[in-house]
Amino acid sequence: MNTATTQSPMGQTHHLGFFARAEAWLDERGKGAWIAAMVLGFIFVWPIGLALLAYMIWSKRMFNKSCSHKSHRRHMRNSSGNSAFDAYKYETLRRLEEEQDNFEAFLKRLREAKDKAEFDQFMNERAKATDDDALPEPAN
Repeated sequence: MNTATTQSPMGQTHHLGFFARAEAWLDERGKGAWIAAMVLGFIFVWPIGLALLAYMIWSKRMFNKSCSHKSHRRHMRNSSGNSAFDAYKYETLRRLEEEQDNFEAFLKRLREAKDKAEFDQFMNERAKATDDDALPEPAN
């Protein structure tokens, strides 16, 4: 008899409270679902819409590119039951996250280089303008 059991995602959400399940459900559907829920809350019972807006701002859901970044981490922990596939999935997700981090670092360096070039151009123009102002006026 095998006593080990695997938990399905549905089994895990069953133990959560109503609000946690609703939050997970909205997160799976993205920011649009959060906004739709907030608008419907304002239409039918305005304090609910206001509460959703406050929660979205407080939890930074309103300003994230996507609400599903938490579910990505949750999928990394879930086991399919096949250890070879789980190892492949883990390695692929790890490699993709590493590539994303490298790309974001590249974009940051690119922005910093652009900012430095723009600042250097500004300083050169400013120095040239003050040099032009310092030149004496020709006598007539």
